[in-house]
Amino acid sequence: MERTLENATQGEVMWAQVDLDAIAHNVRELKKRVGDRVQLMAVIKDDAYGHGAVQVARVALQAGASMLAVARVAEGIQLRRGGIAAPVLLLGYSPASSATAIVEHRLTPTITTLELATALSAVVQQAGAKPLPVHVKIDTGMGRFGVMPNEVLELLRALDALPGLRLEGLFTHLSTADTLDRDYVFWQLSIFRDVLSEVRAAGFAIPMTHAANSAATIYVPESHLDMVRPGISLYGMQPSAELAPLLPLRPALSLHSRVGRMCALPAGSSVSYGRTHITTRPTRAALVLLGYGDGYHRLISNRGAVLIHGQRCPILGRVCMNQFVVDVTAVDDVRLDDQVVMWGSQGQSAISTEEVAGWAQTITNEVLTSLQPRIPRVYLQGGAVLEVQTLTTP
Repeated sequence: MERTLENATQGEVMWAQVDLDAIAHNVRELKKRVGDRVQLMAVIKDDAYGHGAVQVARVALQAGASMLAVARVAEGIQLRRGGIAAPVLLLGYSPASSATAIVEHRLTPTITTLELATALSAVVQQAGAKPLPVHVKIDTGMGRFGVMPNEVLELLRALDALPGLRLEGLFTHLSTADTLDRDYVFWQLSIFRDVLSEVRAAGFAIPMTHAANSAATIYVPESHLDMVRPGISLYGMQPSAELAPLLPLRPALSLHSRVGRMCALPAGSSVSYGRTHITTRPTRAALVLLGYGDGYHRLISNRGAVLIHGQRCPILGRVCMNQFVVDVTAVDDVRLDDQVVMWGSQGQSAISTEEVAGWAQTITNEVLTSLQPRIPRVYLQGGAVLEVQTLTTP
């Protein structure tokens, strides 16, 4: 029997719907933007920004991504255990003690220290494994993680002397690609190109160079190089509030809950902790079964809204750990177990992730990655339920 959305969410008081067709669409749009000569590395760190790393990896690779990127070794191992065989770059720092796991699972580490490189070389030789591809990150002005430009050549010479390692790429990260002012972006790129020239003049072949995040992929074609690394745009979010959207991206995730109580509050009633909302008129209130413990930010208290029966219902009082209250006075026939949409569409109405991020005084990346694993993910493809992922899923 075909699994419908209704029976897939039966008995659930909260869930996230992930439209895999939207992910595929976004990958194809980004690929069109950069052209056939530029590869696309899909950034799926932090469980694919809350969407589900294994599920997103499969779809992104099918849609044209040639490589994946995660932040930590454990995330790479999760992909391998999920059957993903594509190259996986570890974007962040990995301690030397993780060398065995990196080699065993054929992950591609980012090298910034000789300690990690030495440990990896030893493990590769001991295992009799094929040479391990590695990337080196250059800090061209992000001031966060990477090798300083004047240290790159020395590190590459040390790597070249270690058996079992194969230099595959050099990369950097752009800190202001999402702003109108491009001067700093081009300054970073010029530093990166200078390093590449120096490295190549010293006799090193660099098969792969990459610098572009989502914003640079869309707005800075000069940064495309051999490969781009889009993250938030894969999930349908526009990467810049300052720059006009250039691609028709489709948001992939919507967040849902249910009504857990209906009550009539007289004027003068206080709602939730701290009495931060006092009703000024008789109010019909509905309890929503989701809160900051599930990843719905407490800063949304008294300022956000949800959709019930396709109408906006303002939040009354503070968002609690697992519940909050909304005003449904203007909405007819609200009942127990009615569906509530935190962001996404319902009927002719919609609340965007960007709007929720504004209420929470943050960015869409944080809104999405805040969602807790205990929220079931319902994966849709071709209009049908493909998979339901819960904490109890084996």
